[in-house]
Amino acid sequence: MQRRSFLARAAALGAAATVPYATSTAWAQSGTGLVPIRFTLDFRITSQTAPFLVALNKGYYKDEGLDVRIDPGAGSVASITRVATGAYQMGLGDISSLIEFQSATPGTPVVQAVYQYYNRAPFVIIGRKDRGVTTDFRSLAGKKVAAAAVESTRRAWPMVARKLKLPGDHFNWVTTDFASRDNVVVRGDVDGATYFHDSAVSLFARMKTDELSVLRYDEAGVNLYGNAILASNSMIVQQPGAVAGFLRATNRAIQDCLADPSQAVTATLARETILNAAVELDRWRITSGYLAAPDTRSHGLGDVLKRTLEAQVDEVTAVFGLKAPPSVEGVFNRAMLPAAAERKVVLA
Repeated sequence: MQRRSFLARAAALGAAATVPYATSTAWAQSGTGLVPIRFTLDFRITSQTAPFLVALNKGYYKDEGLDVRIDPGAGSVASITRVATGAYQMGLGDISSLIEFQSATPGTPVVQAVYQYYNRAPFVIIGRKDRGVTTDFRSLAGKKVAAAAVESTRRAWPMVARKLKLPGDHFNWVTTDFASRDNVVVRGDVDGATYFHDSAVSLFARMKTDELSVLRYDEAGVNLYGNAILASNSMIVQQPGAVAGFLRATNRAIQDCLADPSQAVTATLARETILNAAVELDRWRITSGYLAAPDTRSHGLGDVLKRTLEAQVDEVTAVFGLKAPPSVEGVFNRAMLPAAAERKVVLA
């Protein structure tokens, strides 16, 4: 039902995309001479997405002639909707869901990925050891697992089940919202919950890590690219220089945060003062491992390996029965990536 609902919305958005956006004129330069860009994050403000805040605070976007506004998101799937409708020109969203979206809206892509943020999707299920959950996905048999209704880790579960030859209903889903997820795990209402690995530090702050098992999708052999920076087709066509500038500035800030994690924490707390510095540092340390995954050593930050993305398109197509799988080139547009030398991985 969730997938049908998602694809129905995608089809509606594709039809709407044939009508010129009322917001398209907003990309004209403002009185300051800067090009305005509205950017939606995938979720609330945390150090997971600190580089965008670093680039804003240090004037990197302004250096590129951009006036960038960064808003919290409503989930990595919802970001695609925000960009597709023209409410935002760019955003951070799940690339597997983008593959589904493009399949449902064939033709010229309405939205494309232009920079791969998470080089590996940080998808995990975290379970309570006292409920018999181990790091083996088979231990989830018959358990109750909490997740939001439309959430990328939940949506990717069928790929894990297929890889491990487990039934799709191996466990029972308990639908909750993001804000309640920690609570239902801590109270014991459920046996586990889906997370982005770096989002789980909020749970780790409330339960001892030795009380929990972390089941990583990538360790099950499901090697997926995660959230990518997205841009609307209209933005790519009308303002490719602005897109390229946004990516250069963001890449510069990512390198800053990899080299000096304290910058990620400082920028996050400047925007959300109620957050805890130690928690956000722990969060960024997890995030950085997914951003600068091992294969970025060969092709740098922000890019993808064609064979890996092809395998992801094939996997999404097989699991969800897509009738018109998109091309890799349609999903990921590398034309505006920063120079390779700028994307070489530099770690602290």
